[in-house]
Amino acid sequence: MTHRSDRALRVEGLARVEGEGGMRVRVVDGQVTDVQLQIYEPPRFFEGFLRGRRYTEPPDITARICGICPVAYQMSACQAIEDACGVEVGGTLADLRRLLYCGEWIESHALHIYLLHAPDFLGYPGAVELARDHRDIVERGLALKKVGNEILEVLGGRAIHPINIKVGGFYRAPDPATLAALRPALRRARDDALATVSWVAGFDFPDFTHPHEMLALVEPGRYAIERGTPCTDRGLTFPVREFETYVREEQVSHSTALHAHLAGRGRYLTGPLARFALSRQWLSPLAAQAAAEAGLDGGCRNPFRSIVVRAVELAYAVEEALRLIEEYEPPTVSDVDVVARAGRGYGATEAPRGTLFHRYELAGDGTVRSARIVPPTSQNQAAIEDDLRRFVQDRLALDDHRLTHECEQAIRNYDPCISCATHFLDLSVERETT
Repeated sequence: MTHRSDRALRVEGLARVEGEGGMRVRVVDGQVTDVQLQIYEPPRFFEGFLRGRRYTEPPDITARICGICPVAYQMSACQAIEDACGVEVGGTLADLRRLLYCGEWIESHALHIYLLHAPDFLGYPGAVELARDHRDIVERGLALKKVGNEILEVLGGRAIHPINIKVGGFYRAPDPATLAALRPALRRARDDALATVSWVAGFDFPDFTHPHEMLALVEPGRYAIERGTPCTDRGLTFPVREFETYVREEQVSHSTALHAHLAGRGRYLTGPLARFALSRQWLSPLAAQAAAEAGLDGGCRNPFRSIVVRAVELAYAVEEALRLIEEYEPPTVSDVDVVARAGRGYGATEAPRGTLFHRYELAGDGTVRSARIVPPTSQNQAAIEDDLRRFVQDRLALDDHRLTHECEQAIRNYDPCISCATHFLDLSVERETT
């Protein structure tokens, strides 16, 4: 440990965030004066790649943005392109999209809960060490992830970067027997998901709350996943087609990712805590009961308890997948015609980590003239930095090792997807006196 009044903490090799980034905290005379979530991964230029491509290509191209949540990018892209072309996909095809999205929520939430976040609360450096002492628990998480992947494989053709998704629907719709074959595994997963809620609810959580405005899609009558209207817990509502008026992005010098804020309002938070705050009344009875038994019936503003909210959403996604499969009637066609026309289209869906906005401008022949993508992590960066600022300020008496560990844990509360790769985070805390 360096001298307390002027020291730097560094973590090498943290492998439980997606992508490459660092955190710098500056302390002067006992006050946290600056916090930076430093994303130094090179820009990936996907919006540039999309220019000049056919209007049918964004679902496949944007799926490559993330190997964990490719469906989110595909669904937001399809929705925006179809909006530009004046088409709305409904009925069974819309239900199949929701089922596909449930598969992604299941695999992503199980991954984050069991392999990325739970080790923090149990004192293990990672899932491998956790498995040495609690093999049955880690195997339960892997079984849940497998069920999610199986849904993606049946509907999407493969679990990572699905290939059966197209503008207008699917290249091929599944037959009922293939979907029905998933039901036994999903019934076991339902029990495992409920056990997950009980398990994570028993963790010890720091006494910490966030003050951020929370934004999520809302679809009255059911828990929003693949569509909805952007709303906040402080009364702001706007159409998806106007998201660029309300969601503003800016470049900051310490990050290659843009920072988003709400116009005239400031930083905000998207993701499970926001969805739960705005839509928990539309959870299924079983998921709602699990939430109540986990102590979430009054809502949740503690980001460390986001792991409990994710577990509730995991249970909901499993139950919703079962419902959609049991009610499935094969569509007469696997897709609807989407004829290109000049115009702008907008789409928004709920990725596992939060709201994902897409906008495309098409030429009359269907060529993509411009594209804009606003992912959840860029929307949450300012909130993460604010959390760190307040969290560190209250814990400056901790030694370097403990403070560093708790800062990393605070970052992982948001499951930041810095890129589709899992690499390293460097944390630096500088303390000075004047």
